[in-house]
Amino acid sequence: MSWRFTESGSLVRAAFFALIVRPVLLLAIGLNVRHRERLPKTGPAILAANHNSHFDTLALMALFPLAVLTNVRAVAAADHFGKANWTGRIARNLIGILPIERQDVSRHADPLAGIVEALDEGRILILYPEGSRGDPERRQAFKKGIARLAERCPYVPIFPVFLQGFGKVLPRGAFLPVPFYCDVVIGKPLAVAANRKETMVSLEEAVSALAETVPGAGGG
Repeated sequence: MSWRFTESGSLVRAAFFALIVRPVLLLAIGLNVRHRERLPKTGPAILAANHNSHFDTLALMALFPLAVLTNVRAVAAADHFGKANWTGRIARNLIGILPIERQDVSRHADPLAGIVEALDEGRILILYPEGSRGDPERRQAFKKGIARLAERCPYVPIFPVFLQGFGKVLPRGAFLPVPFYCDVVIGKPLAVAANRKETMVSLEEAVSALAETVPGAGGG
């Protein structure tokens, strides 16, 4: 399985974000970004965000300069985006997701192997610790996969991110986005804690603190 792009593919991807995604975000939806300067300029790095919509990934990727965008990958479920349908082809070939198996994984398989390899190559990865999209604007408890990843890659900084509004733009089951004002707040990178529990607590507290800075969002 490969997530490397040809030169022509990278140009198509850059054009897609420059000519379609960014105009939609700026003109049709409206986007308020706080602390954009905190985004990593090089990898390896992890952006860990709450997750309510497929638009979350497009919005986060669109924040990066086009020259950096070629190095950014969003981790997504292979059972959903690995299918041979139009959604899967767009996700893999245009957006450039990094598929991860979450079903039918044998006890001898390493579901994190592709992610670790990408980080070792210096990629910037977008991860959603909740694991899947929840109800619009309601955060779920984070799963421990990111703590296991942090334990294996303690040299990789984790940037907490809070997203607000995208669950109303493109909620689960919807196919067309609707206008709604959205917020993205980028946090400072976290140091990996001594154990998994501390890492999880630190990350959840960091995202909650970012949520407190958004009017009406609170910690939920």
